[in-house]
Amino acid sequence: MLSKSVTNLPCERRRSRAEITAEILRIAKGGARKTRIVYGANINFKLLEEYLRRLEKAGLITRENGKISIIRTTEKGIEYLHRYENLESLGIL
Repeated sequence: MLSKSVTNLPCERRRSRAEITAEILRIAKGGARKTRIVYGANINFKLLEEYLRRLEKAGLITRENGKISIIRTTEKGIEYLHRYENLESLGIL
C-alpha cells in the first residue's frame, strides 16, 4: 500500500534553469551553506556547483569564504528573483 504522501504527488516534470536559479536565490537570500541549498532546491552538489559558478559570474550571488562558506543573494540577485516572481504570477512561466 502506498502512503498518502506518495499518492498525492503531482506528475513529475523537469524544472527549468530559471526555476532552479530562482529557488537557489530564494534559499540564499539570508545566507546559506551548500548543504541547505542542495536539500532546499532538491539538486545534487555537482549541479549546485555549476549553478553557483554561473550565478557568481552574473553577480547574482556572493560566496563568503571563511571557516564555513556562506552563499548570499546579492541585490542584483534579489532583483532577478522579483522579476521572475512577477512573470510567474502572470502565468508566463
